[in-house]
Amino acid sequence: MNEERIVSPGLMKEENDELSLRPSCLDEYIGQEKIKRNLHVFITAAKQRKEALDHVLLYGPPGLGKTTLANIIAHEMGAQIRATSGPAIERPGDLAAILTNLQPHDVLFIDEIHRLNRTVEEVLYPAMEDYCLDIIIGKGPSARSIRLDLPSFTLVGATTRAGNLTAPLRDRFGVVSRLEFYKTEELVIIVKRAARILQVAINQEGAEEIGRRARGTPRIANRLLKRVRDFAQVQGCKIIDQEVADQALKMLEVDHLGLDEIDRKMLMTIIEKFQGGPVGVETLAASISEETSTIEDVYEPYLLQLGFLQRTPRGRVATPLAYKHLEIPYSHVQEEEQETLW
Repeated sequence: MNEERIVSPGLMKEENDELSLRPSCLDEYIGQEKIKRNLHVFITAAKQRKEALDHVLLYGPPGLGKTTLANIIAHEMGAQIRATSGPAIERPGDLAAILTNLQPHDVLFIDEIHRLNRTVEEVLYPAMEDYCLDIIIGKGPSARSIRLDLPSFTLVGATTRAGNLTAPLRDRFGVVSRLEFYKTEELVIIVKRAARILQVAINQEGAEEIGRRARGTPRIANRLLKRVRDFAQVQGCKIIDQEVADQALKMLEVDHLGLDEIDRKMLMTIIEKFQGGPVGVETLAASISEETSTIEDVYEPYLLQLGFLQRTPRGRVATPLAYKHLEIPYSHVQEEEQETLW
């Protein structure tokens, strides 16, 4: 279900043109100002010393630009990037093949690094710390270990679940940065930039309408722009203004806060079936026919950010703001009951 959502922060299979919308250097990258400032200092210092940049861990919700930042780091360092993902590295030999093919100062990008096999992860420790690789040759009593020297490289790890990383792996990253949700003003700039690249005419009001509904996520903003572009093209609109954007997004069932049908269904389930909560996440998942991990990783973060949902020791609770948004009366009795949950 998540893959079909227009407001899903994950990358859809058909979005092959997303690469063309990605900035290639720090100056073009919009938002995440604190991370940009720090990376600029670290990269400049590493280049002055003619050393590889320290290993970088980027974490935060999907769609905020972790992969883009990894490519920018490689570009700014004047190095090549080798990209892979945690699930794709199944055996230590797979990782060894990747590491031994790296050139000095290259960037190795591992997406979903929290999903690395533990055996593979242990091979990564000496590679990150000492730039060497321990390989076992042979079996049984005749087995022996040899150490291969590796070129100095930079590992950039990306994860949506930093808490799932083991402490030994997390401690080996010299730079750890959390990406935050974007402000509407930043998303408006991103939408206008993407519109120029896609050669789509859009005014300030149209960009603001899309930016407000993008859930603080650049990937969603770009996706909404493309769908609004399709609507404008079919309707014969020469420019995307506020009215065109509003009509197109209503057809996509994305409301003025960026909630879609599934978000509203989840809130309505808590309110109507469980009297506003509390309800356990597993019970909630079963009620809307969804995976528990999907609720926790995809649906909840934005609803928590808006203040529509609360996590209590006894389960999830819909807040008065959620009732107001859904235009459902909220009684003082419910408010008193929820106060006792804390």
